[in-house]
Amino acid sequence: MDRKPDADMKEQDREQIRELGSDITKGKDGSIYTLTIIGQVEGHQVLPENCKTTKYEHVLPLLAGIEESEDVDGLLLLLNTVGGDIEAGLAIAEMIAGMKKPTVSLVLGGGHSIGIPLAVCTKKSFITPTASMTVHPVRMTGLVVGAPQTFRYFQRIQEQIADFVTTNSGISKEDFEHYMMATGEMATDVGTILYGKEAVASGLIDELGGLNDALSCLHKMIEENRSKRES
Repeated sequence: MDRKPDADMKEQDREQIRELGSDITKGKDGSIYTLTIIGQVEGHQVLPENCKTTKYEHVLPLLAGIEESEDVDGLLLLLNTVGGDIEAGLAIAEMIAGMKKPTVSLVLGGGHSIGIPLAVCTKKSFITPTASMTVHPVRMTGLVVGAPQTFRYFQRIQEQIADFVTTNSGISKEDFEHYMMATGEMATDVGTILYGKEAVASGLIDELGGLNDALSCLHKMIEENRSKRES
């Protein structure tokens, strides 16, 4: 017996959830694509199989498809990440920041390191009260060439991250760099851990809230977007 098209579509949806941690929900208020950024953002090097990762080569074409799709009205970005590859994380963040469609992020658990640009790249950002965000300088593991050019590279990429974050959030560059270079906040390291209320008070994240708040905001943005098109 042949399978029905609807059954095939449902199987594709389940496979997409398993592989990408993403899902599309269609309701009377619009269609929302939910994308998760979890574990480590994987870049040019493949991480061990026992690590939970978000692969940027999967996410980038997916975002392009969401932006062009007539079946998607808005993007909900769910974050629980320890950070990862700087260039890959910034690539995803730049893609989302450049989208015209309504976008909302929600930090759950953690949005650390390169997860911070990902949290602020949407048009509106939320964080739960118990979630945390670690702001720290650029770090690199493995073999590093001990030359002035390496130090300058670290400085420049750090400046790029600070510029992106301050452009896409309400925090000042001075405050962000202060959090980044603070001592005494973290054991054996420099940086600052900001929890929900602190992240909002600093201007890094727009609002404190949960899933319902993020979805309500996204539905409102979708409705405003429709009204503009109709008028």
